[in-house]
Amino acid sequence: MKAIIIGATGATGKELLQLLLQDESITGVVALVRKSLPVQHEKLQVHVINFDRPEQWQGLVAGDMAFSCLGTTLKAAGSKDAQYKVDYGYQLAFAQAARQNEVPRFILISAGMANPKSLVFYSRMKGELEQAIRALNFESLTILRPGLLSRPGTDRAGEKVSESVLRFFNKLGLFKRLAPLPVRKLAMLMLRYGKQKNKGVQLLESKQISREVKQLV
Repeated sequence: MKAIIIGATGATGKELLQLLLQDESITGVVALVRKSLPVQHEKLQVHVINFDRPEQWQGLVAGDMAFSCLGTTLKAAGSKDAQYKVDYGYQLAFAQAARQNEVPRFILISAGMANPKSLVFYSRMKGELEQAIRALNFESLTILRPGLLSRPGTDRAGEKVSESVLRFFNKLGLFKRLAPLPVRKLAMLMLRYGKQKNKGVQLLESKQISREVKQLV
């Protein structure tokens, strides 16, 4: 099986890329990145691309499963328009290329509270992306809406504070269903769904994600 991934330089993407390269059932991995990737492997093909020029890279999006792990923060992007371009525009262009090239399975990291009608910018953006990708009618589409992610070495102050607070309450036996989710566990779940031959749309809310990752070895 061949996999295609975007967002391989991010926290979850890095973990997923390693899992794909280690999995004997995955014979090839194509990573589309905006900057060079410091990983080499006989199964890996890395393409540094300009997401604004899909006509130059859309032919590379061919295989058995496509993983969309791309994303940025408002702070890193600099503006809402810039963040929307990455989190919505680039991911949708990737999904469109995958659908055009008849990739049967598409796996998307979304966000808890994603809702195209939300008054919150981030939640609305994620909801609009889900809606647009659903409309492409993949043979199999898996959408994961994780809660707070635990990213090793994160420099996101808000995440650090939220994770510390949640872990404190978790030790007291409170809010366990909201426990921070290690990105490696999320990546493992993504790979499992990528290898499954489900039909239609699978939408995994944070509660179901937490339940399923407990079963992962």
